[in-house]
Order: sequence, then C-alpha cells, then structure tokens
Amino acid sequence: MGSFSYLFGPIVAFVAMGVMVLLLRWAFSAKKTSVVAAAAKPGAASDYGMLVPIATPANYIEGEMLRRKLEEAGIRANLATTLDGPRVMVWPSDEDRARSALMSW
Repeated sequence: MGSFSYLFGPIVAFVAMGVMVLLLRWAFSAKKTSVVAAAAKPGAASDYGMLVPIATPANYIEGEMLRRKLEEAGIRANLATTLDGPRVMVWPSDEDRARSALMSW
C-alpha cells in the first residue's frame, strides 16, 4: 500500500502535465480559425470592385462625417482604407446624387 501512494502522486502530475501540454498545443495552434476579425488591409482605390471613390477626406474622422452625411441623404456609402488614405466610396448608380449631396454640405 505504501509504494502505491508513493507512485500515485508523480503519475497523476505527469498525466496532468501531458493533458495541459496537449490542451495548450491545440489552443495556440496556427491552423484554427480566429473568431476575431482580421485588421483591414489597405489597397488601391481600384481594388474595391464596383465602388467609386467620390471624396478624399484628410483623415478618418472627416471621412466618417462625410459618410454619415451621405447616409442621412439615403445614399449607401463606405469609408475605405486605401494606400493613398481614406476614401468615401459609393455605388456607380449613386455617384451623381452623392456628389451633389456633398457639394451642398
């Protein structure tokens, strides 16, 4: 009985360490997908498909203000991060309305 209790502690410790190693290897493996969205990668203004850039704000705060102004006018707009800085982009069918809405602001 004494030898069993002498070996039981170290065996349980090694098994627990093995389980921890396997659990941590799984948790930090590079193959699993993250639930956190990746940071936006800037691209050229032409990399945004059919969207047309209509404004080149000086910073993102000004760009967000312009985007919200267009949104209030009922125009769908996006603030995109491009290699040349922020750009307010709209669909081609809304381009003329968006330009006139921004001119009146």
